[in-house]
Amino acid sequence: MENQEKAVLVLEDGTVFEGMAIGKRGTTTGEIAFNTGMTGYQEIFTDPSYYGQVVVMNSVHIGNYGTHKDENESGGMKISGLVVKKFSKTHSRWSADKSLQDFMLENDKVGISDIDTRALVRHIRNKGAMNCIISSDNLDVESLKKELKKVPSMAGLELSSKVSTKESYEVRPENAEFKVALLDFGVKKSIVDCLKDRGCHVKIFPLNTPLDEMEAFSPDGYMLSNGPGDPSAMPESIQIVEEIVKLGKPVFGICLGHQILGLSQGLSTEKMFNGHRGINHPVKNLKTGKGEITSQNHGFVITKESIEKNDKVKMTHVHLNDDTVAGIELKGGNIFSVQYHPEASPGPHDSRYLFDQFIENMKNYKG
Repeated sequence: MENQEKAVLVLEDGTVFEGMAIGKRGTTTGEIAFNTGMTGYQEIFTDPSYYGQVVVMNSVHIGNYGTHKDENESGGMKISGLVVKKFSKTHSRWSADKSLQDFMLENDKVGISDIDTRALVRHIRNKGAMNCIISSDNLDVESLKKELKKVPSMAGLELSSKVSTKESYEVRPENAEFKVALLDFGVKKSIVDCLKDRGCHVKIFPLNTPLDEMEAFSPDGYMLSNGPGDPSAMPESIQIVEEIVKLGKPVFGICLGHQILGLSQGLSTEKMFNGHRGINHPVKNLKTGKGEITSQNHGFVITKESIEKNDKVKMTHVHLNDDTVAGIELKGGNIFSVQYHPEASPGPHDSRYLFDQFIENMKNYKG
């Protein structure tokens, strides 16, 4: 057994956990968030929505099946750091490219293992979201606490510009039937794949691309992607989405895109005490009465009160665990969005019908 170096995790409220170093030796900071998913760790770590967050995996064993290049949701790991109970440096999947340890080293990511993640998650659940620091090259808790005080709160933080594409690019299947302009706030590859699989020629634009530039592509509809950070800190994006809505073309928003759509119509968002992060969240479709098991990853939410006061917007989906807003539709039904991830990856595919709904809207719009 190789000698493993020690590491320490310090929370904003002063709570300390001691464990072993994984990934790169160093120090990292971010908002601590837990994910309840039992599988799909690589997709979680490469999801741009996690930028700026240190992720605690509730599942006990992480790394067992290594990593595979086809399971990346972006160009690399986007989490700020990783916290696990048991970390496997070896893997047993025949198709894996490399171990999770090598993947973390390749992406310069710091982590900690061998801590009581159940105790940690219960602590965060009771105390709420907070910042943290992990270090394997400095075990002096007092100096780490001073370092942690400099880390900004996630509330009011704009992070999409860190993960959005810098240049527009296109993904097109053969015989594409529809053209979709996708505004990239931190898009997951699987969202683009779901559109491509349905015959869409997708052009992905950097966030805050002027409307006339996107309209020059002559899209049949607009996709507003997921992404990290506080939506209320993105006034330029909110303005652009407001202009998109006025066109009357079909629009589909996911996660951060859903929140920005809401803000563009005068709704409000708020930071949650603890976000939703996992692949088994129950949601009810209020239009059909059907339940869906969904994949979720968000720390902000549209407030129900602001929908009740708005005559242009109606709630279409509700989260059954805490009664929060899970989906909205603008009157007329051409423009809709959901707070969760219908592409899943990882997670169940109960909600992929929403992509079909978007396609149907574009079909009707084209006449």
